[in-house]
Amino acid sequence: MKKNDPRTINAWCMYDWANSVHALVIVSSIFPVYFSATALNEQGGDIIRFLGFEIKNSVLFSYSVSFSFLIVVLLIPFCTAIADYTGRKKLFMKIFCYTGAFCCTLLFFFTRQTTTFAVFAFMFSLIGWSGSIVFYNSFLPEIATEDNYDRFSARGFSMGYFGSVLLLIFNLTMVLFPDWYGIVDKSLPARISFLTVGVWWVLFAQIPFKYLPNNTYGKKPKGNWLFNGFKELKKVFGELKYQTNLPKYLTAFFIFNMGVQTVMYVATIFGANELKLPAQSLIVTVLLIQLVGIVGSYAFSYLSSLLGNIYALMIGVTVWIGICAGAYYTTQESEFYILAAVVGMVMGGVQSLSRATYSKLIPEDTKDTASYFSFYDVTEKSSVVIGTLVYGLVEQVTGSMRNSVLALMLIFIAGLLLLSRIPSQKVYRYRLDSSGN
Repeated sequence: MKKNDPRTINAWCMYDWANSVHALVIVSSIFPVYFSATALNEQGGDIIRFLGFEIKNSVLFSYSVSFSFLIVVLLIPFCTAIADYTGRKKLFMKIFCYTGAFCCTLLFFFTRQTTTFAVFAFMFSLIGWSGSIVFYNSFLPEIATEDNYDRFSARGFSMGYFGSVLLLIFNLTMVLFPDWYGIVDKSLPARISFLTVGVWWVLFAQIPFKYLPNNTYGKKPKGNWLFNGFKELKKVFGELKYQTNLPKYLTAFFIFNMGVQTVMYVATIFGANELKLPAQSLIVTVLLIQLVGIVGSYAFSYLSSLLGNIYALMIGVTVWIGICAGAYYTTQESEFYILAAVVGMVMGGVQSLSRATYSKLIPEDTKDTASYFSFYDVTEKSSVVIGTLVYGLVEQVTGSMRNSVLALMLIFIAGLLLLSRIPSQKVYRYRLDSSGN
């Protein structure tokens, strides 16, 4: 198919627009705040019973994220292998998308009496969201040339930030000014917000579903799909072992992404429980992160054009180390806002550049892009599992989220050291070209 086609690229970017509302409203802003205020015991305390166990609500939130992505780690490699073998990558993307969106709508029924139900709905929304993104990411090498990976990846992330901000602003008007809509029930605005996420996600996903290619390489599956899917995965894994920089990059990505993703999932809980910030301040902080993230995505794309992807990522991870050090000493709301602005700048940039860098490192002639991206996604989600688990365990053992933040700082330092072992793509490719190879 024709690469760099504007209509196809814009349709691909629209899936960031469609699904990012989940990351913002469900993961980062309204749902965590609502969860902290709703998942309480009968006396209003934060130690609740879940499946027969007593657990602090913030720890339960962290563990639910960990378990969701553990399921994704186990499930996705086989789904992507089957998708590559059959050429039905878009079908799998739809299945995960619709599952996640439906579970978002189920959160409308989240009350103190339905906490267990809500936790499982939240977990399956995460599974659907993260699963669909694997297939979405894997379209990039099929629809764009390598010289445009950074730019198009940044465009997708920036569109996701912008679109999710639009829906969040609408939801915030309900949360902060319910009388505008004649709403009396205090819990209703947040629950309507969860419903709008599911509707928004499905509605705008129809654009990429219409224009993204279907079975690009014209694959005609024969025999048992599951068995041949396993063979496909084994083949890609065998190819992966003989590549020099790709395994090194996945190892480094696993470590530093552990910190990036954990911050994304627990930042709001940190502000609510450790700094005792009001809900309005927390949501405004998340809004600030999103707006700055648009600038950050393009800034790191430009930085990579000057220095190369790896060096640009190393700068981003260094900033993350400083963020963790700052968060440990943060006590004032104004300090939290400053940290949020810096987080927004590096969060979008590092995520966008991480995706583009991996796209550059996979073999140019491969037809198994979904399987290759399954290793990227398994690495990403495994890091979320470990990161959120470490964060929750440190808090549970020490009784302080600030100690958890110090643990994240050590993780970022390790990630920086691992990145330093990889030649930056810009320099590496220049050396190859100048040598005539």
